[in-house]
Amino acid sequence: MSEGPGLVVDEVKVKQSVQSGMPLTITSYTLPHEMEIYIGQVLGVFLKYAGCENLKDYLEYCVQELAVNAKKANTKRVYFSEKQLDLNNPNDYKQGMLTFKKDTLDNLKYYLQLQREKGYYIKVILVYKKDSILIEVRNNVVVSKMELLRIHDKLAHSRQYNSLEEAFAQVLDSSEGAGLGLVVLVLMLKKMGLDEDCFEITANELETLARLRIPLAQTKINNVTGLTQAIVEQVNSLPHFPENIMVVQKLASDPKSEITDIAKKISTDPSMTADILKIVNSAQFMLSKKVDSIAEAVKILGIKGIKNLLYSYGTQKILGEDSPEKKDLWNHSYKTAFYAYNLVKNFGKNKSILDDTYVGGILHDMGKIVFFISIPDFALKMKAFCKEKGIPQITFEDVSSGMNHAEIGALIAEKWNFPQMLSAAIRYHHDPLAAPAQFRPLVDAVYVANMLCEIEHGRAVYEQFEPTILAGFGFTAKKQVELVIRKFSDGFIKEQSP
Repeated sequence: MSEGPGLVVDEVKVKQSVQSGMPLTITSYTLPHEMEIYIGQVLGVFLKYAGCENLKDYLEYCVQELAVNAKKANTKRVYFSEKQLDLNNPNDYKQGMLTFKKDTLDNLKYYLQLQREKGYYIKVILVYKKDSILIEVRNNVVVSKMELLRIHDKLAHSRQYNSLEEAFAQVLDSSEGAGLGLVVLVLMLKKMGLDEDCFEITANELETLARLRIPLAQTKINNVTGLTQAIVEQVNSLPHFPENIMVVQKLASDPKSEITDIAKKISTDPSMTADILKIVNSAQFMLSKKVDSIAEAVKILGIKGIKNLLYSYGTQKILGEDSPEKKDLWNHSYKTAFYAYNLVKNFGKNKSILDDTYVGGILHDMGKIVFFISIPDFALKMKAFCKEKGIPQITFEDVSSGMNHAEIGALIAEKWNFPQMLSAAIRYHHDPLAAPAQFRPLVDAVYVANMLCEIEHGRAVYEQFEPTILAGFGFTAKKQVELVIRKFSDGFIKEQSP
């Protein structure tokens, strides 16, 4: 398998490789982001047929780290050659590394083209045996003795840590770059119940080879960590959903209730009345005129609409928005809600979920707040690390704490007795194919809306979409998605304008 336009995983070929025990090789000369995603997809299918899907998050990180390091080593060769510097000369190495990162990032296409012209490759090789998985990442430049010493020093450095949280608790200088990545790689192995002997980096006269050997009988993932306990304790310590809101919700759920009854009940709470009128008159509801009375607001929203508004209103009251991180979260959530609503309105087959879609979009990421509240220092460092490495944050949440923000959010929704449909939208918004069939229309809408927002802000790419779900909204090409993002973004900006 080699890089090219429109990379699609050949599942039959991957299955045959697993069944025969023959190596599966993926080759790239420049390792673009699309190729990294493709490698992750191939690995996922490979592990599925090997019966080891539970190892995907861990091994995907390891493969990505090693492949990017190999690409960096190739780039370093052409860069030092261009600058007429000797990698094996300590003074030249020090001089070159002062400008390497900035120069190559500023002119990345040029240096990647040089790598291609030189024939420098990165090969990822997967082999399945009945008792183990072998993963190799090869590149055809020979690591220098100085670089090899640096790598082994980083690996030795990793021995002092017993967990990912310990590593992130240390103040590690950002200049360590790949060094920190290798420390985390070794800790990933520990998380799987393995030791550093399962990993080695060697070199011969032709290639540098990074090898992971995973003895399947020894792997044992322990998801119960100090972080897990801290998160569960934080969820348990959250107050019950506000009593005044629950009273209104109960009234709204009574089929004998009239809209006037609900409006009267809300009116008895001046603070709630003021807040709801403020929300209804905000850009999110896109009303043509200002609403001055709670009776009119309830009439416009309807019983279902007011119930959904109260779910989001009560959640924000409890979780708050008293920090930049929380404000960023809610801003993203409002945009996701807007996109989800318009997605269903314009392209959805089931218009009856419009109101549910909006509140699902608002609340889909509420677990992130509890994750941050529970372990703030770790959460900030993890976020920075994931951004630098281009790793999906939800994956690292799983790996580090055994619980991601979607699961945390669903726990909160269940604690507060939210409807099952809403809990499902929160729990499965990153994994829609795992959602129960009856909740899929809502889950799919929130998933697509969230992905549209992530792509818009450069945190995801089109190739990461689940194509069958996109097709459900009539999208089969990248250009269609890009057009929808532009239209939705313009609409959201317009609605936010005073």
